[in-house]
Amino acid sequence: MITSKKNNFLVNEEVNICLKRIIKKKSFANGYIFYGAEGVGKKQTAFEFIEEIFKQSSPSGNIKERIYNKNHPDLLVIEPSSLLEAKNLKSSDLEKTKKSGSQVIKVSQIRNIRTFLGQKSINSAKKIVLILNAHLLNEAASNCLLKTLEEPSNGIFILLTSKINLLLDTIISRCQMIRFRSFSSKQINTILKDYFDPYKFSINRRLDIQDLINSANGSPGQLVQNIEIWNKLSDDITNKLKLPLKNFLEILEISKLISEKLEIDEQICLVNFIQIIWWRKIKNVDILIKLENLKSCLKKSIQPRLVWEITFLQISIEYI
Repeated sequence: MITSKKNNFLVNEEVNICLKRIIKKKSFANGYIFYGAEGVGKKQTAFEFIEEIFKQSSPSGNIKERIYNKNHPDLLVIEPSSLLEAKNLKSSDLEKTKKSGSQVIKVSQIRNIRTFLGQKSINSAKKIVLILNAHLLNEAASNCLLKTLEEPSNGIFILLTSKINLLLDTIISRCQMIRFRSFSSKQINTILKDYFDPYKFSINRRLDIQDLINSANGSPGQLVQNIEIWNKLSDDITNKLKLPLKNFLEILEISKLISEKLEIDEQICLVNFIQIIWWRKIKNVDILIKLENLKSCLKKSIQPRLVWEITFLQISIEYI
């Protein structure tokens, strides 16, 4: 596990200035949408924003700890149901859930908000509802949330999303938008230098650090995750993917290995690595497009082994 020297390496100064102004003026909107790529500090900033709001009513006590532990009486955290149910699943079922990557926020979870907001605040003037990965609201949950947003309440809604286009326009129109911009390559290099011990990265098999930075698409958090995933990959996988495969049997073997050994998010991350490595070596746009289609299929939980086989076979024909 990679740890930083400090805990604020995802600070977005532009966003912080905006939120500090809101705190100072106490000019709270009914709802906020924090949007931007994964790993750019949305969740960390949301917790800090909530902490400052609660401090206005109750400056003492262990507010921060209770927020991060999600046990503050005036805070309700909504997250995808598969994450909530994981604790109750058998190990075999949990493995299936991880492999499928299926997550959703159900209407029953959104209905709980009304009960929560209907109760009197205990320690603060405002009750706060934080919805993680709000783009995973299903249709019924989205419509239910829209009705809740329209009704006067003593609550503040904060929705976090990396896919703003998947939220209903009517929900977006009722919230104040807070954009988290991606970091530049230069900024990420600075973060690596200032916040991390390079010797603890232990980047195996000498993957170029710039390749990893490029794979993160401007997200420091994603970069750290990518490094951890890369270090978990076996030599059996990485050594065979330095260039597109041509041998049919090798394609079948590597596809089987990837689908059995890696979870869906790790497979998607591996595709990102392959795109960058192969582009640097052969600069073939058609191959990148095929790999992008592979990612799309993995996200839709289409049979992983089959889509890896088909993609590699298509690329082998083109590459030859």
